[in-house]
Amino acid sequence: MMGYGFGLGGIGMVAIMIVIAIVPVGLGIALLATLFPRVAKSSMISGPVQQGNAGPSATEILKQRYARGEISTEQFNQMRRDVEG
Repeated sequence: MMGYGFGLGGIGMVAIMIVIAIVPVGLGIALLATLFPRVAKSSMISGPVQQGNAGPSATEILKQRYARGEISTEQFNQMRRDVEG
């Protein structure tokens, strides 16, 4: 005889529906990760992509700041030594 409410059968059905919805998504993500492992690893390990000639070098920026009078001669020489190693 059926009782009132959903009982354990209703909770069991919800759990089955969640598994049915989540498992295919997880399998799809796992499949994509195995098919394209280089994309996932390169974005996490290497950091931002380096582009050729993205802008002025540190030395050029330092020379511009010195020319505009933003830094003194002593600061320029110290920073230039730091930048050039």
